[in-house]
Amino acid sequence: MEKEIWKPGNMLYPLPAVMVSVTDSGGRHNIITIAWAGTVCTNPPMVSISVRPERHSFRILQETGEFVINLTTRELVYATDYCGVKSGRDVDKFRELGLTALPAREVRAPLIGESPVNIECRVRTVTPLGSHHMFLADVVAVHADRRYMDERNKFHLEQADPVVYSHGVYYACGEALGTFGFSVKKG
Repeated sequence: MEKEIWKPGNMLYPLPAVMVSVTDSGGRHNIITIAWAGTVCTNPPMVSISVRPERHSFRILQETGEFVINLTTRELVYATDYCGVKSGRDVDKFRELGLTALPAREVRAPLIGESPVNIECRVRTVTPLGSHHMFLADVVAVHADRRYMDERNKFHLEQADPVVYSHGVYYACGEALGTFGFSVKKG
């Protein structure tokens, strides 16, 4: 196979496209779309998000040290894109998009009610990395929409039709191709 060499860059795709909700010290909510978010550790549960310092939510994150990661769906893809291109300096995104701000249990930032999963986070450290600063955070609570629970109390995120982001394009997740360990299962 012949490969083309590109300059170093971020080509780790697809990524989760998440909406991160924050609340400033004056009680004003905002939403920022983040594609650079990820799991960092299981025990203790930790995540990271990377944000450019010029973004409106950056100051709020530094000031409060709290946020909520809200997973996105096909139904939320318009809101996901809007929250990534419109600034909270200029518009109330919850009002403009008709999104429901629900109270969180552990942090002041709201949950987005329409999201199937909301992950409450408290910042542990902020690391300047260049174009972005990485906010490393402890997961302090997780909320899952009961609509996606079966009779055995198993959560089915795939039924919510989650969205990923790949090099400027949003995609719905496709069909399941296997489960963890299927490659070594006997019979």
